[in-house]
Amino acid sequence: MVTLTRNFYEKDLTSNTLKYIAIIAMFFDHLFAVFLLHDSVEGALSRIPGRIVAPIMCYLIAEGYFFTSDVKKYAKRLLIFAAISHFPYVIYFGLPWWKATSVFWSLALGLIALAIYKNDKLPLLVRVFLIVLCCVFAIPADWNFVVVLWILFFGIFKGQFNKQIISFIVIGIVFHLIPTIINSGWSHAYQFGIFLALPFLVLYKGRRGKKSNFLKWGFYVFYPVHLILLFIIYQIVFK
Repeated sequence: MVTLTRNFYEKDLTSNTLKYIAIIAMFFDHLFAVFLLHDSVEGALSRIPGRIVAPIMCYLIAEGYFFTSDVKKYAKRLLIFAAISHFPYVIYFGLPWWKATSVFWSLALGLIALAIYKNDKLPLLVRVFLIVLCCVFAIPADWNFVVVLWILFFGIFKGQFNKQIISFIVIGIVFHLIPTIINSGWSHAYQFGIFLALPFLVLYKGRRGKKSNFLKWGFYVFYPVHLILLFIIYQIVFK
């Protein structure tokens, strides 16, 4: 039996490179999501590359838990940008502001869930209850509780890459792909694109790359800004 290992590869991707890849993929995914018809072949195919964004960001959030000097500040930063990104997200995608919100909310809850799991001072049942609560609170967000579970299990199996990947696949199939196909039909089969994130995760070996405040804050700022920019472009082109 062949064991999946990152040591087989001589070259690797830093977390900085993964962030750049995620930012580029996210920009075009959000562009195609609104500018192209969802039920068209080209619309469906255009969404495939963008499926790598959520898995990559979840993995980096879980990694960030272990490398950050202050988890509370990390979570607070995510929550602040969840609030900042809320209206750009719902306005751009034409969603009711009280029914949906951006992925920043589910990413923040995923980090909180991992911190709860790692808190040995809390009884096990209390931790389980609080993690379930995080999943429930994440339901209105983009990628909902799937993101919470991915971050949680990436963190639980830190240093056990095979188990991280197995949990990623199982969670993706059971809680994302199957419900999506059942509820929305095979026109949403582009969601299988989440597995395209696997080669990127394999090539990441824990290196951050050059320290950069620009990149540290870049993703946070880029998210609401690019949604506002795309909304303005859409209004100019199509209205």
